[in-house]
Amino acid sequence: MGYGVMLTDEYRYKILKELEANPEISQRELAKGLGISLGKTNYCIQALIEKGFVKANNFRNSQNKKSYVYLLTPRGIQEKARITLQFLKIKLDEHRQLKKEIQKLLEESEQILVRHDGALPVKHITGK
Repeated sequence: MGYGVMLTDEYRYKILKELEANPEISQRELAKGLGISLGKTNYCIQALIEKGFVKANNFRNSQNKKSYVYLLTPRGIQEKARITLQFLKIKLDEHRQLKKEIQKLLEESEQILVRHDGALPVKHITGK
């Protein structure tokens, strides 16, 4: 089984974003921040390394323990940008759909309120 199986775009994006912001983060800290197991975190990082998106370099930390610094490669930076644009498109589509649904609900509410005299006007509810 290849490393890419568990690495969804969501985790790929979150990990690349975190490693770019904090290259010396430990896998344990990364796992905690992402809310996933340490094993899955290691698996995902290995997949990113295998795909050429991340490079890991050894160093000795202040407690004289062997640690890694994770650097995004040019391909990793490009992949993060691609996923960012993909998520942005999805969120904009969701936003447009929500606006349509809200408009429809407002129109339905307006009709209900017109039929039932004495109810609050829609403008009072929405402020519009």
